[in-house]
Amino acid sequence: MLIFALIVLVILMIGAVAISRSISGSQLTIGNLGFKRDLTNQGERALQVAMDAVRNSGALADAMTRNTDLKAANYKATMLPANAQGVPTALLSSTEFDTVGTASNDIAVTGMGVTIRYVIDRLSTATGTCTPSTCAMANQTVFGGGSSEWINSQNSSSSPNNPNPSAVPPQAIFRITVRVDGPRKTQSFFQSTFTTD
Repeated sequence: MLIFALIVLVILMIGAVAISRSISGSQLTIGNLGFKRDLTNQGERALQVAMDAVRNSGALADAMTRNTDLKAANYKATMLPANAQGVPTALLSSTEFDTVGTASNDIAVTGMGVTIRYVIDRLSTATGTCTPSTCAMANQTVFGGGSSEWINSQNSSSSPNNPNPSAVPPQAIFRITVRVDGPRKTQSFFQSTFTTD
């Protein structure tokens, strides 16, 4: 009987250790997910800064300014080289970043140990004015309802005497890539494309 009680006690102890490890693993996973979610929220700061620079009265608001590189705004008028995951290599190396932007544009979140670095590039193969042959362009017709679709079918933009009044003018596509460095050497990358309008 005593041997049976000892065997049951050993089994219960093994079960208690397994539950303890399971709880510790879950807490670690939840903590890592919390860090990642916070880095996502912090990365949105850089997205807003970049969009304000291009769309509002920022350093890149003028279309002529966007035709050439502007290091002071972390901007490249041509598409940046990227790794296999699509992350511009300028965000992977400080030396390469120094050729594209300035570290003074980094956004530091004091008290949290978070630093946000970003680059903006135009999806283009050449500097200068954007054309469909050198830039990725967003020029899709906006479909808002039945009448809009009818106008598109009746007024083809390929017909020289019958312009399509609902066609959106071609717009260059810009890409912002953000690297967020957090506590415990956590790193996250985010990317978005947008147009100026």
